Amino acid sequence: MSEDLLTKAASATYTEDDFETLSWNEHIRRRSGMYIGKLGDGSSPDDGIYVLFKEIIDNAIDEFIMGYGKSVEITIQDNMVTVRDYGRGIPLGKVIDAVSKMNTGAKYGSSAFSKSVGLNGVGTKAVNATSTYFYIQSFRDGQTKYAQFSKGNLVESADGSTTEKNGTLVKYIADPELYPDYKYNMEFLDTMLRNYSYLNTGLSLKFNGVEYKSKNGLLDLITENISETPLYPIIHISGKDIEIAITHGTENGENISSFVNGQNTYHGGTHLAAFREGVAKTIKEFYKKDFDPKDVRQSIVGAISIKIVEPSFSNQTKTFLNSKEVAPGGQSVRNFIVDFVSSELDNYLHKHPEITEPLLKKILESEKERKAISGIQKLARERAKKASLHNKKLRDCRIHYGDKDPRNQDTMLFITEGDSASGSITKSRNANTQAVFSLRGKPKNCYGLTKEIVYKNEEFNLLQAALNIEDDLENLRYNKVVVATDADVDGMHIRLLILTFFLQFFPDLIRQGHLYILQTPLFRVTKKKISKSSKIAKNKKKDDVEVIYCYSSEEKEKAIKKLGKDSEITRFKGLGEISPDEFGEFIGENIRLDRVRLSKDDVIGELLEFYMGNNTPERQNFIRTNLRSDLILEEIADKANV
Repeated sequence: MSEDLLTKAASATYTEDDFETLSWNEHIRRRSGMYIGKLGDGSSPDDGIYVLFKEIIDNAIDEFIMGYGKSVEITIQDNMVTVRDYGRGIPLGKVIDAVSKMNTGAKYGSSAFSKSVGLNGVGTKAVNATSTYFYIQSFRDGQTKYAQFSKGNLVESADGSTTEKNGTLVKYIADPELYPDYKYNMEFLDTMLRNYSYLNTGLSLKFNGVEYKSKNGLLDLITENISETPLYPIIHISGKDIEIAITHGTENGENISSFVNGQNTYHGGTHLAAFREGVAKTIKEFYKKDFDPKDVRQSIVGAISIKIVEPSFSNQTKTFLNSKEVAPGGQSVRNFIVDFVSSELDNYLHKHPEITEPLLKKILESEKERKAISGIQKLARERAKKASLHNKKLRDCRIHYGDKDPRNQDTMLFITEGDSASGSITKSRNANTQAVFSLRGKPKNCYGLTKEIVYKNEEFNLLQAALNIEDDLENLRYNKVVVATDADVDGMHIRLLILTFFLQFFPDLIRQGHLYILQTPLFRVTKKKISKSSKIAKNKKKDDVEVIYCYSSEEKEKAIKKLGKDSEITRFKGLGEISPDEFGEFIGENIRLDRVRLSKDDVIGELLEFYMGNNTPERQNFIRTNLRSDLILEEIADKANV
């Protein structure tokens, strides 16, 4: 703590006047992160607007799970979300309380919702409190009641008779004060709704006129989302409160989706760990071979869905399962899943001998590859340990992703190139949660190379060691791995080489949503001698100078129009040109990150061959067609094939 802050703290008074009691909705609005995670603008799938959307859909899904209503109708128009389910409808006397009174709900142990995802009675209230317009109406046995709110405050309500079918109607518009400039990404919503359909066989979800419906559950999920031809037909097994699907491909890593009560737990938890254990154990026992579990699971593509009573999640966004028991006082989650997999997967393998040969072949290939580089791995680990003691490539942070600390979701590692860039980030970072890894020059183009190169190449070996991902992602040290390179030709090229490294050897890092690109401003527009009373959104004001940082030419033109044509314009060519004081603006609360994502249509081998393989006329034509700056076309084309 600085001397100024210490002085202020020492002189501050502490009286009854410092105390404040917030209303339920004001508390949610001021501390929204406690309820919905980060706010965001819709550019990331875990932004707040998707959490709100999911909270309303979850309630409709819960009705279907309990056996009421087989369809849900959803629309989004002009940022107004409308959801109509055909379940039982909220009891009319509780319509207002259900969406505006904390700790009020029907999911606190009653039999009305035995295996629901929303158990704390907060979700819909968070939607209400953070919306400028919120409307809810219940239809129940010929009677109806509606209530309209604004920012959680009741505007009006009424009741009466109706001819509508039973169910609940919700409409809301997320508050642009809390979610500035937000837009819904239809691809994110498409993925979410597809998952809901896979996990709730027979449910019809109609979104803006498009129906999402699945007949075969997780079998459909794997079939429709796998990006390569599986080595053998997908194994699909269902039981009471559990469903699994498994096959193998050829890509590195593990690609396993996990779900609890219809919730996509993309950060995993006790059920995913048990599933991974159960699959490795069963296959080892079936072949009567002491395979290394890593060899069994290499290139696996799978999914598991379970339903349990009163699930416990790590946070309100429900992406990591903490539950140790299937039900309070019942069988453990681990034993429930391992026992099911051990019995049913073993039976399946005995009944389908056509699967066992390609499966065994794949395991033996993975084992052979791993053993071939085992000696190199040992030497590489020793080099990494020594390097971590003596070099300055890694400026670590104090908190890590696996730590039991509420801030570990904020941990990130910036991968930079060059001393000036890494120095600026290091000086301006949050040392508690932000680490910096400095590359030395351009990394090698590792397309088409075996994993042996990871251990023989010092840069790759030390990066792998810094992330702690040699075996799997279970002990990943940072939640977000951020590629931070210059916004010029060389910077873009280095970015491609780093992406190639992760795509080639650690695609799970991307699949699980850990890899990001740091967006830094291209321009600084400065206006001197302005009035101190002048205010411009999203700007920095210091003394009599007003500064607007611009991330595109379009933003630059808007800034010039705002500040005047006599403004001073600076073009940033490299991260090293941005001072540490300025850098604090871009890696703190205002950080802009683009998540690197793989879609179901992205075949990693084909992707890398096109972009990073031998130079071809097709790639050069693609570059010329898609790049916006003619000045760097030829440079990129020349450098692409390294």
